[in-house]
Amino acid sequence: MKKIAIAGLSHIHLPDFVRRIKLRSSVEVVALWDHDCNLAKKYALELNCKSVSKCDALWRDPEVDAIIVCSETNLHKDIVPFAATAGKHLFVEKPLGFAASDALEMAKVVEKSGVLFQTGYFMRGRSPHMALKEMVQSGVFGKITRVRHVNCHCGSLGGWFDTDYRWMTNPEIAGCGAFGDLGTHSLDILMWLFGMPESVTADIAVVTGRYGDKCDETGSALLRFPDGMVATMSGAWVDLICPITCEVSGTEGFAYIRNEELFVKSNKLENADGETPWKNLPDELPHAFDLFLDALEGKNVPLVSASEAAQRNVVMEALYRAAASHSWITL
Repeated sequence: MKKIAIAGLSHIHLPDFVRRIKLRSSVEVVALWDHDCNLAKKYALELNCKSVSKCDALWRDPEVDAIIVCSETNLHKDIVPFAATAGKHLFVEKPLGFAASDALEMAKVVEKSGVLFQTGYFMRGRSPHMALKEMVQSGVFGKITRVRHVNCHCGSLGGWFDTDYRWMTNPEIAGCGAFGDLGTHSLDILMWLFGMPESVTADIAVVTGRYGDKCDETGSALLRFPDGMVATMSGAWVDLICPITCEVSGTEGFAYIRNEELFVKSNKLENADGETPWKNLPDELPHAFDLFLDALEGKNVPLVSASEAAQRNVVMEALYRAAASHSWITL
């Protein structure tokens, strides 16, 4: 049985991760830490494990095989490199770093240590995205000229961050607002499909002001790739619905994802009429967190590397700089 510790209990996805851990008989949480003693007591009781007063006790514990990092983003740099150096496998909730510099430094330490690493880019495992990746690689769209990816919800409108997760609305702790929080998933898909953009620009804004005038609630970006393709992406907490999440347009084909279904029109594919859902899809992968637990058990599963996670920080930081300066940033 693999022994797990949890460093930080503040992230909005932690309750789901705890639920997933409880479904496994092959893993056990043996210790946890959070600077909020009440929060630590709550989860220690739920998981029947010990709560430690200092975070470094987690990676100094020889019993611990892996550490789940769900702390506030600005604390990652005080946890990740030390845990990696101690040989603890790591799941770090996205984004890896508060900024590009600390993300790159953490990635360097993690990869030098050789430990398993994973972060929460779960959209890669969705069947429509995997099918699109195969199609892009096989050239069924011809020369791709335009791509769009959107990841939005109604978090600000519904007050999702009013109480327990208020820190996520403070850029001095989270490193970003809505655009960075949700847009990083769209950015990951774009970079997973097409690599590193060469230049970017963005417009990021407060909408309702529910979380003050420093927490952005929506943003859109333009990313230019070396082959001339232009991608757009959006992330927001002020959208009532978000049914159409992805579009890919090329000289030989077009595809889009609507309500989690993929539609394809291509001169190079039979039965790709663009009107009926595409049925030839790869099997859905488990959630990113479950993939990490699978890897701990020794299974050969796809994980997001620390360097990939850090590069998303690099581009997202450039997007925020571009928005602030109303300019294009070259990467």
